[in-house]
Order: sequence, then structure tokens, then C-alpha cells
Amino acid sequence: MLDKIPEVKKSFDQLDSEVRKPFEELAKKWKSAIVSRDQIGAFTGGAISQGRMGNLDSLGEGPKGRIRVGRKVCYPVRSLIEWLIQRSVSLD
Repeated sequence: MLDKIPEVKKSFDQLDSEVRKPFEELAKKWKSAIVSRDQIGAFTGGAISQGRMGNLDSLGEGPKGRIRVGRKVCYPVRSLIEWLIQRSVSLD
């Protein structure tokens, strides 16, 4: 409802842009279309650990579209980025 007010919608859009930018940079630098769960820490700069991601997955709160490749659980980069953005807020 608040996002229908022009001033508030603009601030939501600006906030979304501020939160989105660092994650978009992560996606550009990553050399693969997928991220294995054991590489989540490296991908996020330590913001989320492998164990935490496993716990979130078991609760049904992890990124959508995860796949298993052999013994490894992997996430499409785009899905992981969108999930991270949804879980993030700007502190400025």
C-alpha cells in the first residue's frame, strides 16, 4: 500500500537499487552459472555459511531452483542473487 505513494515508491526503488548493486557485482565476478553449497561462503564473502544454507534449505527457506550435481547441492547464480537481495536491507 505504501509503495503506491510516489515518494515512498521512489525510496523503495532507490533502496532496492542500493541493496541490489553489490549482489549484481558478485554475479558478474563469479565464473560459473551455479554455486555449490560448499562455496557459498566464498561467493557471499562469508555472509552466509555452508551449514546455515543447509539449515535454511531443510526449513524450505533457501533459494529456489537448487539442484544436485553428484553429491553436491548447487544453486543457480541468478536464483541465489535474488534470494540474497530479498533477505537484505540497507543500513544507511
